[in-house]
Amino acid sequence: MSGGDTVFTGSIPALYDRYLGPLLFAPYAAHVAGRLADMTAGSVLEIAAGTGIVTEALARRLPAAVEIVSTDLNQAMLDHAASKPDLARVKLRQADALALPFAEASFDAVVCQFGVMFYPDRIKGHREARRVLRRGGRYLFSLWDSLEHNPMTRCVVDAAGRHLPHNPPRFLARTPHGHYDRDKTRNEVIQAGFAKVDIDVVSLPSRAPSARDAAIGLCQGTPMRGEIEAAAPQGLQATTDAAEAALVEQYGDGQIEAPMQALVVTARA
Repeated sequence: MSGGDTVFTGSIPALYDRYLGPLLFAPYAAHVAGRLADMTAGSVLEIAAGTGIVTEALARRLPAAVEIVSTDLNQAMLDHAASKPDLARVKLRQADALALPFAEASFDAVVCQFGVMFYPDRIKGHREARRVLRRGGRYLFSLWDSLEHNPMTRCVVDAAGRHLPHNPPRFLARTPHGHYDRDKTRNEVIQAGFAKVDIDVVSLPSRAPSARDAAIGLCQGTPMRGEIEAAAPQGLQATTDAAEAALVEQYGDGQIEAPMQALVVTARA
């Protein structure tokens, strides 16, 4: 265990890519890209692309005849994505998921990986996806299942709560892992104008080179960091150490692995 290391001081997008990408997002990115592998032409819109983890998977999987447009609200994330050689073919554009700057019926598929949970109005966001889809187009998005089904993240949340018992950081439980109600999700998508909605439970392995990597990613690379720093202004390092210790106790030292689970939603325009 490497407790006592300095807090990660790089940019948030770089931290996100280095730690959270391999831990949580890359496996589902490959899964999502595989679901669109039958596309030989047309156009794909990605919403909430972040640093381009799904974008890279799409660019590798889809032929050049498929146009890829990737958007995010955060320009710093897009700037980081723009530095990746694999994304040279992709059009990157800042955009609000609730007010997309595209004409009606512009795309054959719309993709959003783990972004819907952050929408201020999920039905409005789904309605925007419906608006820009061509008739018969696919809307594909993913949501994390509950912490009960994501034990590595739960381990970190619980450890942070024990370390900061008077103000436990609950962002990960409340937002990324707080929107797993299948019936509610289906009803929201139908209210937005989609007639057919399929929801699949997809379990994949979550891997990190070490408990330290996972602890840094989850404590320092997510908005839980703000909660930790608000509860204990000088406590980010100590909370990261506590999370690392809990992960080592649960999964051992060296490379660690645990199952993770998400809901993958597919709807047709």
